[in-house]
Order: sequence, then C-alpha cells, then structure tokens
Amino acid sequence: YVCSTWGNNHFKTFDGDVYQFPGICEYNFASDCREPYKEFSIHIQRALNSNNHPEIQYILLTIKDFTVYLRPKLAVVDGRIVKTPYYSSGVIIESNDIYTKVYAKLGLILIWNQEDALMVELDSKFNNHTCGLCGDYNGIPIYNEFINGGESYNAITYGNLQKINKPNAECEDPDETQALPSCDGHRDECERLLTSSAFADCRLRLNLEMYIQACMQDKCACNGSEDSFCLCSTISEYSRQCSHAGGRPGEWRTHNFC
Repeated sequence: YVCSTWGNNHFKTFDGDVYQFPGICEYNFASDCREPYKEFSIHIQRALNSNNHPEIQYILLTIKDFTVYLRPKLAVVDGRIVKTPYYSSGVIIESNDIYTKVYAKLGLILIWNQEDALMVELDSKFNNHTCGLCGDYNGIPIYNEFINGGESYNAITYGNLQKINKPNAECEDPDETQALPSCDGHRDECERLLTSSAFADCRLRLNLEMYIQACMQDKCACNGSEDSFCLCSTISEYSRQCSHAGGRPGEWRTHNFC
C-alpha cells in the first residue's frame, strides 16, 4: 500500500483519500504511532521555489534510532554526509539525478523525485498503526482521518494537526476556513489528458476521477499560466502510480508537452 504527495500540495493516504494541504511547516508524513516504541517516522517540509511552486525541501526519516536526512542530491546519515549507494543496518539508500530511494528491511520503501513528489510503500504489518498526513492505514477511507468520533475535520484542519512543533520555527498554519475554488471549467481538458491512449493500461488500475479532480485543481491554482508544473505534475503522478500498480503507461511526454 502506497501513500504519496505530489505537485500542488496533493496527498493520497494509504486508505485512498485524496486531499490538498498547502502547509509549509515540518509535518509528520507517516510514522509508526504505537507507544512506546516507534519503528519509523517520516517528516517532510515543503517550501515555495523560485517559480512559486511547492517543492519538498527535505525529508527526515528515522528508522529505530537511525536518522536519514535527505535533500536533493544529498543524504546525511546520523549527522554524516554519505555517498550513495549506501548500505547499513537494514537500510539501503540509492540516488541518481532523478530519484532518491530508500529501502528499509523493516518493511518500508521511500521514493522521492527530489522535487515535488514522494511515494512511501509500507508493509501490511503496519496496518492500523500509522499516523500523519498519510493517515492511519486502517483500510477505511475518511474514518479517523476526516471523521473522528463525532467530529469531522476538513483537510486543512487535519493537515495542521500533523505539524511537528519546533521551537523558533517560523511558519504559519494554513487558514482552515479557506474554501477551495470550483474548477469545473477545466474538467474536459484534464479528462482528455488522463484518458489519452498512452494511459489505456492504467484506466482499470487506478481511480481515474481522483486524478481528474487533482488536475482540475492544478489548472485553477495556476490561473492560466501554462507552465509544466501546473500541467504535468498530476499527470506524472498518474503515470507513476499506474506503473506501481503493474500497468504500463505509454510515452505521454512530447517535445512540446511536459
């Protein structure tokens, strides 16, 4: 089971909920939340890059008492910069110009494109034991993430609850009352892009509608500026998830597109 985040602050939990959360603090992305001994935790921090697009600045991965700090083109283990591929006590870190990957023997795979997109796959032994932006991994969408007991949360409230409180961290919580715009005007274009023949093998493997919705929100947020981030990040995620589900997406990038 996979949890991912990509593009314009989209998240997809282990249980399949997709939501947007634009926070720029450090957050618990996914952690083992059993007391007293947690097997792993993954924290992430996003920031806006020079083009005003959100990118993941760093990932902080703790496995038992081993810490891995990842930045683009940099891996630091227990405070020391290491060369990749790096092997140690049940952990492998690999990186190239495009991806950083971490494999941990306890049942975790992390893949980061060193920009906006992070995907974490967890062993089913962590079912019902996780917390963070990726949810509780109980197999039931909405429950315990957006509905807890008698209370229901919106995505921003839920995201803000995952903040790691650090002394002197300067970052504002996103406003919980902010409504997302309606983006229906972009539906046809997004549908056309995601149902192109290149993705024929993906249609039955993934929930197409949720990627169409994410694409529509991307187009809205970009207010007509047609840069590749607005157009391509959700299509790239759809392609990655399709491959991950065993599909074979065709060649969808062209010279003038993405």
